Amino acid sequence: MPFGIAQVGKAFRNEITPRNFIFRSREFEQMEIEYFIEPGDDVWPEQHKQWIENMRSWLVGIGLREELMGYEVHASDKLAHYARACTDISFVFPFGEQELLGVAARGNFDLTAHGEASGKSLEYFCEASKAKYVPHVIEPSCGVDRLFLALLTSAYCEDEVGGEKRTLLKFHPSVAPIKVAVFPLVKNKPEIVALAKEIHANLAKRYNVAYDTAGAIGRRYRRMDEAGTPFCVTVDFDSVADTEEGGQGGEDGAEFPGTVTVRDRDSTEQKRVPISELYSMLSKEIDGF
Repeated sequence: MPFGIAQVGKAFRNEITPRNFIFRSREFEQMEIEYFIEPGDDVWPEQHKQWIENMRSWLVGIGLREELMGYEVHASDKLAHYARACTDISFVFPFGEQELLGVAARGNFDLTAHGEASGKSLEYFCEASKAKYVPHVIEPSCGVDRLFLALLTSAYCEDEVGGEKRTLLKFHPSVAPIKVAVFPLVKNKPEIVALAKEIHANLAKRYNVAYDTAGAIGRRYRRMDEAGTPFCVTVDFDSVADTEEGGQGGEDGAEFPGTVTVRDRDSTEQKRVPISELYSMLSKEIDGF
């Protein structure tokens, strides 16, 4: 102890009227953790508090906006008969503030009920203390569909770039469906296209990567903004000029002496990056290492 088990699977509601798009539906995906702990009134409150903080940090870490989140502490007279405490992390959806994720301190009700129904003891023997007890459980629980809706709500943004209105999805790189887009600046120069395809193929070994040659470069950027792609890599004439003396590069780009333009989705800032550093830079931004 403590010992945790995580699972995700189908869940169902027994009701007639679902509502608010995918916020509430009859059939949905549920994620939860059963975190087993020692009994004791000095143990569960601290564990419950820690898991609330852990789950909030996780939500922020995958891109939810903190200013849209809140807490709802269930009053003692509103708790289930077996619960010691329950706190919901709420989120301001387009239709109002609603529950997103719950963290419940469920006591030892679950294992006690299973033991009684099965006739098998679920007591745990602790070697350190030589004590035998039925573990208590802290249960963080979240609906995948509801979380997806919160991610979309957090990510949707409208701003103005160069006097034009822009619509974009500010997905955190870790959850963006397309991590990187690779563009040859023009598609009628074989050497530019070949280098762009080489970079695309190397990045595609690790990430979901888009490759686009249609239209002006600005329009391609806008399409990727709308898809929530955090980074665009453009191969241009300077890239080819820089690489004329070099050979084909591996996944880390070590053999490429050239540079490419990397554009950031949120700031639209563009910077020249050596191809030899491109893969490590993107790995740090997307994976965090």
